[in-house]
Amino acid sequence: MKYQLRFIYGVVAALILVSSCNKDVLDRPQLNDPTDDTFWQNETDIRLFANGYYTNYFNGYSSGFGVDYVPVRGYTFSDDLTSRNQQAAFENAVPASRSSTSETAAWLGSQFAGPTWNFSWVRKTNVFLDRLETVTKPKLTPEAYNHWSGVARFFRGYEYSRLVSVFGDVPYFDKVVKETELEILFKDRDNRGVVMDKVYDDFKYALANIRINDGKQYLNRYIAAGFISRFMLFEGTFQHYHNLDAARAKKYLELAAEAAQLVINSNAYNFGSDFKAIFSSDNLNGNPEVMLYRTYDAALGVTHSIGSYNNGTEVNGGDANLDLVKSFIVNDGKPWQNSTVAKANSFSIPDLALTRDPRFEATFIDRAHTPATTLLYGYKFASREAITFIGKAYPAMWGSSTNTSDAPVMRLAEVVLNWIEAKAVLAQHFAGPAITQGDIDKSINAIRSRPLDAAAIAKGVKKTSPLLLAALPVDPARDTDVPALIWEIRRERRMEFVYEHTRLLDLKRWKKLRYMDYSTKNDYLMGPWVNIPVEAPALLGTSFINRTRVRKEDGTVVTFNGTNQSAMVGYFMVEGATNRNAFTDKSYTAPVGQAQIAEYQSNGFKLTQTTGW
Repeated sequence: MKYQLRFIYGVVAALILVSSCNKDVLDRPQLNDPTDDTFWQNETDIRLFANGYYTNYFNGYSSGFGVDYVPVRGYTFSDDLTSRNQQAAFENAVPASRSSTSETAAWLGSQFAGPTWNFSWVRKTNVFLDRLETVTKPKLTPEAYNHWSGVARFFRGYEYSRLVSVFGDVPYFDKVVKETELEILFKDRDNRGVVMDKVYDDFKYALANIRINDGKQYLNRYIAAGFISRFMLFEGTFQHYHNLDAARAKKYLELAAEAAQLVINSNAYNFGSDFKAIFSSDNLNGNPEVMLYRTYDAALGVTHSIGSYNNGTEVNGGDANLDLVKSFIVNDGKPWQNSTVAKANSFSIPDLALTRDPRFEATFIDRAHTPATTLLYGYKFASREAITFIGKAYPAMWGSSTNTSDAPVMRLAEVVLNWIEAKAVLAQHFAGPAITQGDIDKSINAIRSRPLDAAAIAKGVKKTSPLLLAALPVDPARDTDVPALIWEIRRERRMEFVYEHTRLLDLKRWKKLRYMDYSTKNDYLMGPWVNIPVEAPALLGTSFINRTRVRKEDGTVVTFNGTNQSAMVGYFMVEGATNRNAFTDKSYTAPVGQAQIAEYQSNGFKLTQTTGW
């Protein structure tokens, strides 16, 4: 099985048969490549070409020290994490250039969590569809043709969904454009709604035609549906909360719910795995929650570094802050402010591990740990065994870039959370069916019913009580513009996806980027409650005089002066932490580069700059 999966992910260089680079606005390969006459002859050829998409769209933990589209090292820009000194800045000026014709999985950066101004994959997919139609179709059964057309259209929709999430309006291309067709090559942007209507059509086709089963670890209808629920939820809620187009918001949210419902109704996946195992297992084959994963195998030269950056020794630079900590529900299903669980109002790390939803204990080391800037060290992507090597030599599995833990790419938890949110927004704003307790039980409560692993049970960790629609938690921290049910759905996402791909994109689609303004809460600049003399005495050495600080419950700040060790008990204050730069609503989308606008002008055309820039 490992060799089969290595094949899927490892043949990219050989698959770019019609995608050589060009310096123009689109990546324009030579269309008279001789392989066009000998390739595209059967399903084997087509599958080989389609496999080339996997490392771009299903890249898991990437490879080596790669950070693009990966947890921990890539998705570092959100209100969950705090670093020393000034926080990472929002872009505040139009860049000189913003373009690429690369077919690697390169992205624009953690601030945008999506691709740069690059249409090479759009062109690659249009070539794919063109060759299916003009070369291969007579050689295929109608079912095979429809399946592979669905695969291609799924990937085109995937790419445009990401482009729109970054830039908003983008030019839409649905065919192979010739080098002489300058009016098409240099077309201005299309409205994001027009583009996403095209994506909607591609996704509907994919859901109707991609095979239910095309072999293990190959794209199938359920996997496609999982991603479709992700992208349609993003665009549906973005259209809604940004007051763009109510009809489109409803249409996209309905497709998000439809796609997720397809997965749920299949009964092909379940929550039979403990949370820790999903992210730190050497082999995810057979894990009932994981719908698609990327495999790693040292013998085949396919390894990563994500586990290493959760091994208890490596420093990430940005770590979980007190605001994230306070968002975790107590295991009686209530916010800490009104929970009846003993020590629910304690924010010491050992108490948090035992009183909060079990995902907290599975995500963070259960003691103060100085390599973390907030003293709360995330080890979600490393095994429990990995942190036993702190202070020792690490095995290849958890050191350097030689990690071999498999990466979940799409899992059931995301699908059901996409589903329940889409349904809740439709019910609240678009006269959709009311949410029932059964809906909650199939989504949030199904997640909470996951088994605990033996180590968690031995510590005394408990499952979180079910969410009851008739007795929703009363959270005094809830935004007044968000109803209680949707607030709890958002909380569930935050607990579930720490360090993963969702948080920044969630803030953008909810129009809550203001959470990134750390001047609004002290909690953003602090970590948990720590008894430093007992839990982190290294921070009381002479080199930390006037550096180590804590904040008491009454707001008093105590700075270590070399003699007041006993007073150094309180919420840990991240050293030098200050707010990021000012930002405005223009930060919801990225500008294109000056060079791209100039390129259009030099050819007699106009490229409109992103709104606000």
